[in-house]
Amino acid sequence: MRGILRWARGEWGPLYAAVREPLAARRWRAAPMTLGAVCLTSATQAVQNQPWGYQPVQDLGAVRAVDPLGLALLRTPLSLFVPALDLPVWGALAQILLVFGIAELCLGWWRTLVIAYAATLAGTLYARVGIAVGPHGPLGLPASDALVVDTGPSAAVVGLAVFLGWRHRAYVTAAAVIVAMAVEVALKGNLAGKEHLAAIAAVLALCGAAQARRRQRGPAEPVSSASVLPPSQSPTSRRGRAQRRS
Repeated sequence: MRGILRWARGEWGPLYAAVREPLAARRWRAAPMTLGAVCLTSATQAVQNQPWGYQPVQDLGAVRAVDPLGLALLRTPLSLFVPALDLPVWGALAQILLVFGIAELCLGWWRTLVIAYAATLAGTLYARVGIAVGPHGPLGLPASDALVVDTGPSAAVVGLAVFLGWRHRAYVTAAAVIVAMAVEVALKGNLAGKEHLAAIAAVLALCGAAQARRRQRGPAEPVSSASVLPPSQSPTSRRGRAQRRS
C-alpha cells in the first residue's frame, strides 16, 4: 500500500499542487472559461434538440470532411462545444468540467484554448487526409466518413490530458491515455478514434516545441532576495534607514 501511495504521490503530486493553490484561493472563480464552456455546451445541446434549433447549430458548428475547408475552419471553434447527438450530453459536460478545469487552473485559460483548438483542428484536418488515403491505406478512412458530423470536445480533452501529463511529469497517465486511444482504434477503427490519435500527435509536437524552447533558454538564473522583497524590506533599504537614524 505504501508503495502505491508513493507512486501516486510521485505521479500526480505536482499536478495536484498546481491545481490546489488557485482553487483554494479563488474556488469556482479560478476557472471562468471552463464554466463558460460548460454553459455554452449545455446551451447548444438544448438548442439543437429543438425543432427550430437543429439546423442553425448545424450551420454554425457542424464540421464534415465533405464541406469546403474554409467553411469547416469557420465552424471548428463552435464545433468543440456542440455535443454529438448519439452520445449522452453529460459525458461531454463531465469531460469539459474535469479536464478543461484542471488545464485552466494549471495553464491559464488562453493556453488551454490554444491546445484544445490545436487538437481539435488536427482531428478535423486529418479526416480529409484519411479519406484521401482511402480505407486500405495506413490510418485511412472510407469515403462514407466524409458525411459524418464531427463535433464534440473529445479530441480536445484527449490532447489536454496528454499535455498536462507531460507538463507535470505524470508520464504514466499520459502514456495510458495514448495507449487507450490506440486500443480504441485497433478495436473500432472509426473516425473518432483516429482523430484522437491525430490530436495526440499534434499535442506531442507542441510538447516537443516547448521542450526545445526550454533548452534554448537554458537554466533559469537564481533570483536574489533583493529583487523579490518589496523596497521597504530589502537589505539596501534597511541600511539606508539605519544610516539616516544615526
